[in-house]
Amino acid sequence: MMNRGTFLRTFEAPGSDRKTYCINTRLCRLHAFPLLLGMALLSAGCSSELQAGAGPLSCPQLNGMSISAQAIGLPTTGAIVTDAHSVPAAGAGVAATGEYCLVKGEIDPVDPAAPKIKFQLDLPTVWNHKALMFGGGGYNGTVPDVSGNVPAGPLDQAKPPARGYATFASDSGHQANQMGSRDGSFGRNDEALQNFAGDALKKTRDVAIHLIRRYYASGLPQKSYFAGGSTGGREALAVVQRWPQDWDGVIALYPAWAAASLDLQFGRITRAFAMPNAYLNLAKRKTLYDAAMEACDALDGVKDGLISNMQACNSRFDPASAMLNGAPLRCAGGADAGDNCLSDAQIAALKIYSTAITFDRPLGSGETQFPGFNVWGADLGLAGDSVAQKTVRLLAMGDSQPAQPMPADAPYWATFWDQWAKHFITRDPAFDSLSLDPQHAGAWQARIDQLTLMQDINKTDLSAFMAKGGKILMAHGMSDALVSTRSSEDYFRRLQSTMDSTAVDSFVRYYEIPGYGHSLSTVFNAAWDSLTALESWVEQGSAPAAQVVSDTAGVPGRTRPLCEFPAWPKYKGAGDINLAASFSCATQ
Repeated sequence: MMNRGTFLRTFEAPGSDRKTYCINTRLCRLHAFPLLLGMALLSAGCSSELQAGAGPLSCPQLNGMSISAQAIGLPTTGAIVTDAHSVPAAGAGVAATGEYCLVKGEIDPVDPAAPKIKFQLDLPTVWNHKALMFGGGGYNGTVPDVSGNVPAGPLDQAKPPARGYATFASDSGHQANQMGSRDGSFGRNDEALQNFAGDALKKTRDVAIHLIRRYYASGLPQKSYFAGGSTGGREALAVVQRWPQDWDGVIALYPAWAAASLDLQFGRITRAFAMPNAYLNLAKRKTLYDAAMEACDALDGVKDGLISNMQACNSRFDPASAMLNGAPLRCAGGADAGDNCLSDAQIAALKIYSTAITFDRPLGSGETQFPGFNVWGADLGLAGDSVAQKTVRLLAMGDSQPAQPMPADAPYWATFWDQWAKHFITRDPAFDSLSLDPQHAGAWQARIDQLTLMQDINKTDLSAFMAKGGKILMAHGMSDALVSTRSSEDYFRRLQSTMDSTAVDSFVRYYEIPGYGHSLSTVFNAAWDSLTALESWVEQGSAPAAQVVSDTAGVPGRTRPLCEFPAWPKYKGAGDINLAASFSCATQ
């Protein structure tokens, strides 16, 4: 176990306003001037492999290729391609993919005990001279599907590889165990933790760009984009904040940008639902959902099965006084009286879920609170045996109450907190996460401050990215039960406060989607052609206008306008309730 009083060493690389934090002194040394040399060599194109006159390579020629540490802008001991083979064209229509070279590789750590960063890069034979990096999810640990779509991408359009993009991603520097994206055990290694916090993004990008240039015998891609949701959304904002010169545009969906602060909120919520009789079974979740819909569905002008005026719902709905079919939602006397009502213990836990955590002093990152969730009307994990609904339940309240030891099917946020407390904070796999009060952490506060410095991606002066013409598309489901929608609202307002609203409007759009949960929903499953919108803004100067989002699950084919926050879709009073044209964007 690490010494609780040990603080991370810091240094600030010239040209960057973000410090790097490390306990390992060797890593600190290696992060300094050798880094500047490597960056200079890369930017000047001085690698011997990229000398003028080098021709394009065949796919097999990439197999076994080494990439020197000097070609990577953060400390590594180099990288190697472990597999490169051609994949023939396949499919038809929007599912068609052209021939491409599938490349897999590994980036070697500085610390021999740290895991490698595993990555994949798909290089289309017919290249559009653009690159797209995909973000991960949860604690990462697997390489995202780089042949897939952007988060909440459209079903009726070709995916990025079929559009000619060179696509790539990594596992962020560790390989998950059977817990998948909830496995935080890598946090006990300093370099693995730094990679997850953001360093792997730069390392992977630099290796991928190096291989792209070698394969096509080209300069830098004409445009480079990043797309991710949740942790991937945090990563999208991280690359903008830390390496604005590398990117032209990002898609950041439901971003967990203040990741460590969110973890502390997870701890508060977990402890609340671990209390006796506080956890809601599937039937009680449906009772709550129905009561919220009864109270809030029509607040947007029509009963359409979606709560669009979420601010009004949050102001109006109180489970302690709400009604359902003429009967109080609260059980008589407050004691649990069955599935058709909620006990006082359950209502108390839900109110913890829906309210902000406030820290007794600013965290190391400067954060003072993390907002509550839009619980009322959210799918907290309703019953259902479809793959989609099981995934929704996994990402929400799961199937078991939080406890010590933490059940594998406990709420996602509970297992996430448990892993963070065990492996990031205390580095003790046997630690009881329920014993740690996230608002009064005592001897562990210094370590928590260190983690927030690494994991909270909260810079709001993005003038360098704006100045180079970069664009940001952000979107968040109004009914997200895993990453608070209000946190995205908070970040957007901070941008406006720091840079002024006019400046922000020139390069950022933020939208909220009614009924959409965390990455997946059976109520309203969002599909939006964000990549085309981003391309048009970056490459043609055409700002997004009249954007429309489609539902692929709740009522397949229905549409809603994507309203720029703080506006929301309001029914016009006439017209098909399943068509975006019947709604306007309103603020009251």
